[in-house]
Amino acid sequence: MHEPLALGLAAAAGLLLGAVFFGGLWWTLRKGLQSPRPVRWLVGSLVLRTSVVLTGFYLVGDGHWERLFACLIGFVAARWLVTRRAGPPVEEPSAMPETTHATEP
Repeated sequence: MHEPLALGLAAAAGLLLGAVFFGGLWWTLRKGLQSPRPVRWLVGSLVLRTSVVLTGFYLVGDGHWERLFACLIGFVAARWLVTRRAGPPVEEPSAMPETTHATEP
C-alpha cells in the first residue's frame, strides 16, 4: 500500500477509535451515573473502551511508527471533536447552600 494512503487510513482509524472511546465515555457518564450501580458502568466501560482502542492501535500500527503516530493524531482530533459536540458539563445544583461569610462593619 502506498505510504500516504496508509497514513490517511491510519488517521481515519484513529478518528474512529477516538470517537468510540470518547463518545463511549460521554455516553457512560450520562447513563451510568443514573444507574443504581455506577461503579459497574464506569469500570466496565473503561475496560471495554480501553481494550477496543489498544487493539485498534496495535492493528493499525502493524510495526510502523508512522501509522501509529497518524492514528494518534486522529485519536486526539476525535477527542477535540467529541468535546466540542458534547458541550460544557452541566452543573447540578448542590444540596448544600453556599456559605456566606460575615463582613466587618
